[in-house]
Amino acid sequence: MAMDPIDETAHATLVPEAEAGTRLDAFLANQFPQFSRNRIKELILSGAVDVDGAVRDVPRYRVRAGESIVLAAPEPVEATPRPQDIALDILHEDAHLIVIAKPAGLVVHPAPGNAEGTLVNALLHHCGESLSGIGGVRRPGIVHRLDKDTSGVMVVAKTEAAHKGLSDQFADHGRTGPLERAYTALVWGAPDPLRGRIETTIGRDPHNRLKQSVRAADGRVAITHYRVTERWAGEKWAVSSVDCRLETGRTHQIRVHLGHIGHPLLGDPVYGSGFATKINTLPEPARALLSGLGRQALHARLLGFAHPATGETLRFEAPLPPELQALATELTRFAL
Repeated sequence: MAMDPIDETAHATLVPEAEAGTRLDAFLANQFPQFSRNRIKELILSGAVDVDGAVRDVPRYRVRAGESIVLAAPEPVEATPRPQDIALDILHEDAHLIVIAKPAGLVVHPAPGNAEGTLVNALLHHCGESLSGIGGVRRPGIVHRLDKDTSGVMVVAKTEAAHKGLSDQFADHGRTGPLERAYTALVWGAPDPLRGRIETTIGRDPHNRLKQSVRAADGRVAITHYRVTERWAGEKWAVSSVDCRLETGRTHQIRVHLGHIGHPLLGDPVYGSGFATKINTLPEPARALLSGLGRQALHARLLGFAHPATGETLRFEAPLPPELQALATELTRFAL
């Protein structure tokens, strides 16, 4: 049965001569950029598209000049994760997106073992009806992630159009646009040279499914640019503060890369386990501060991007959280 074209969720368009012969999914994705190509395909397959009053459920159908096409996107359904009143450190919010400073210890997305108490649960509560639906579900649009125990700046989409615009920027990794991501890492030792580019392939470790590793054969290209900004040392220890910038966005990329060059993050139990006893070489109270850290010393300090609705370039920074700042301040007494 054809859909009612006056449905408030319906989007109507006519095929111009210049678009004749274009695939239906490609044509609709161009006409209605607020929907991703995958979402358009899902809607077509579900029978949500009329062409001249008849349902067309074949994405590869070639449109003809003058055809009237109606796309009816259902109202978004409520998300499965339940809203939870969890405090958020909000750096910016508008109708399209929200920028937060994520604390260490907060999981981004619900998953087995972390069904509640996540950033998504918090955003569902905070944003409520301002979430207009992503992929047909009233949920926040996660376009990038930080590990549970990594703190720092994150942006989350509130609309499908913003989700698409931000996702495209993160997929491009700032090669052609203003996307900028900078991290502060406290690492063992002092990388040599003090500024460099790390390029490897990264994939899942065959011996530990929770770990990534440098893989020669089946990994994906990963590129990290680093710069040592401060160095501290004693008789038997050395620690550096390193600024890291990502050219790609692989899982655990900074942790893998810095461990790969022999300078793992302080407090990293996965990629710096071989350096665990190094803590005993630190002077007090730095030793106690690191012992009580409970996570890797990595902080996403800066995020810049083009606003998906206005095109304005936005930049947000989050200072080191107190536990990392206290450790860095104590180490500063041993500056080189």
